[in-house]
Amino acid sequence: MKKWQTYIVLVFIMLIWGFNVPVLKILVSEFNPVTITSLRIFTASITVFILLGIMKKVRKPSLREWMFIMVGGSLNVVSHHYFLSVGLTQTTSTNGGLILGTGPLLTAMLASILLRNRPTVIKIMGFLSGSVGVAIIVLSSGEGIGDLNTGDLFVFISIFSQAMSFIIISKAAKTLDPRLLTGYMLLFGSMVLFIISLFKEPTGLEELGNAPSWVWILFFASAMLATAVGHMVYNHSIGKIGAAETSIFLNLNTFFSLIGAAVILGEVISYYHLIGLLFIVVGVICGSGTLEELIIRRKQSWFMNKKKRHEM
Repeated sequence: MKKWQTYIVLVFIMLIWGFNVPVLKILVSEFNPVTITSLRIFTASITVFILLGIMKKVRKPSLREWMFIMVGGSLNVVSHHYFLSVGLTQTTSTNGGLILGTGPLLTAMLASILLRNRPTVIKIMGFLSGSVGVAIIVLSSGEGIGDLNTGDLFVFISIFSQAMSFIIISKAAKTLDPRLLTGYMLLFGSMVLFIISLFKEPTGLEELGNAPSWVWILFFASAMLATAVGHMVYNHSIGKIGAAETSIFLNLNTFFSLIGAAVILGEVISYYHLIGLLFIVVGVICGSGTLEELIIRRKQSWFMNKKKRHEM
């Protein structure tokens, strides 16, 4: 798959993840958050293994790969989902959105430090532009930025954990198919989250039967499409184009989640959101390396044409 094809697929995954946000809000309101999260992720892991089984991609990991699975699962699944669900109950949506919007910047910084993959000036401009777009969107709610509290700290730990996991995934992808890595991480993480839910939400399982059937339809759609297929494709893209370039697309989550909230929950989209989208699009074009590729191709085309004119 060519780079531009990978970019298109990533935008589609961001669309799915964006619409998944209001769906998750519905699920959390109907069930205990940690319990339903563990079951949703477990369902996603089973879906991944079924798909990979059809593709004949399932194999037993080596001892070294198991280490990547446990560390990646602890960061990407357990820590990220636990601290996010708990943190958002203790902070404002503005603070939480701003902190989550730092994901691409954190990933780029960690990639630069740990992988010695220093971003170019254009990519840095892309990261900053995307962050400005996210900031404009979340600040348009008018709530303002309050003082940091425990919830803010938990959300930061959540996004930092996810950013760290992307570095682990990029390393593990050298020997283990990222899609298979996704399945094992989801399975491992769901089990750990379920154990946590037994202590934190002892009545969680008993309350599962109280939800209407349409909520369960949303549950399976979220688990199988957004979590299973979405993470398979996203982690596969990390192995293809790198953690930093892939993470810049996470900025699109904010806008698509607003679209999903408007369609599913009836929330209003203002002109601030459209301005934010403009900054986000610029951020994706610059931060993903698309602009640099266009510049390089233009230069190559210019030199080739110049060479042909001299030969004539």
